[in-house]
Amino acid sequence: MSVSIVNEQSITIADGIKLDSGRILAPITLVYETYGTLNETASNAILVEHAWTGSAHLAGKLNENDTKPGWWDAIVGSGRLLDTDRYFVICSNVIGSCYGSTGPASTNPKTGKSYNLTFPVITVRDMVRAQKLLIESLGIERLLSVIGGSMGGMQTQEWATQYPNAIASAIVLATTPRPSPMAISLNAIARWAIFNDPTWRKGEYKHSPKDGLALARAIGHITFLSDESMDAKFGRKFSARDGKFDFFGQFEVERYLTYNGYSFVNRFDANSFLYLAKALDLYDVTWGYESLSEAFSRVTAPMQFFAFSSDWLYPPHQTEEMVACLRELGKPVEYHLMTSSYGHDAFLLEHEAFSPMVTKFLNDVATARGC
Repeated sequence: MSVSIVNEQSITIADGIKLDSGRILAPITLVYETYGTLNETASNAILVEHAWTGSAHLAGKLNENDTKPGWWDAIVGSGRLLDTDRYFVICSNVIGSCYGSTGPASTNPKTGKSYNLTFPVITVRDMVRAQKLLIESLGIERLLSVIGGSMGGMQTQEWATQYPNAIASAIVLATTPRPSPMAISLNAIARWAIFNDPTWRKGEYKHSPKDGLALARAIGHITFLSDESMDAKFGRKFSARDGKFDFFGQFEVERYLTYNGYSFVNRFDANSFLYLAKALDLYDVTWGYESLSEAFSRVTAPMQFFAFSSDWLYPPHQTEEMVACLRELGKPVEYHLMTSSYGHDAFLLEHEAFSPMVTKFLNDVATARGC
């Protein structure tokens, strides 16, 4: 059963955090939502990490008139994968975002104006550093689990390596130890799209640079799909609205990307898109360590990894590199390669396929902790 109406919550941390760049970001506000009830020993909490343009609105609806539930609504609720009768589920919006947590659109207390491009460059590790303060404020010393896909998977890996004593398990889907040059290059092209929009004005825009951000989103969205899924959905169908020899006529896939890109403009901030893309490109789980082995030597919690066969953004071999390293270190690790035609987005779209494995994994961890 799905969760019903949920309330958005927030916490402001006056002292902020010291970032990987060496700068201090203060104060910081984190927006979050919770589902279920925290037990007396605070041992049943699960933190869900969102991907690039996600939000804290994981499940349920924000009001009775809300027509769209949270972004992973299908797995949260009574009797579902993240069973709210048993677990206390938390989802926090990352710093750098535009969904309530401190980001480039927030007011800089020193100037009284929006940060815009004066906002410091942040890393995935910085995001988790801020989340750690949120979790502590909720009275939770050790999370039962952290789970996330894509950028959410990166955050999960940071919890496992940076705060090994603060989690009892970690579930990582469709992610990488570090983005490849190809992934970085695609983000670079998306950035150019925004930079070259004359209304961006070096981040000092009054209204979101619609054309640049729509194009950037379209470029990014292609990386979430696969050749097989696009062929099945669109094939080479030409739009029924256009003549085939009309110069500006579009294939259905073109029309879809146009629609997806411009609808994105209405819900996301261009500067946040840029800052989070930079955080993705900078991500490297070995940051500050000599090797992957040294980074993963800190892991103490059992980890469960999922990769998806048609994911060409963060292909399976990147996950398998991490799994092999953990196994060599004798760490408790479980790996599942899922056959899928949905590409990178499979972790969001095919939860039925991996739910049985995750349910068992969580049940084993929860039983061991007595919750």
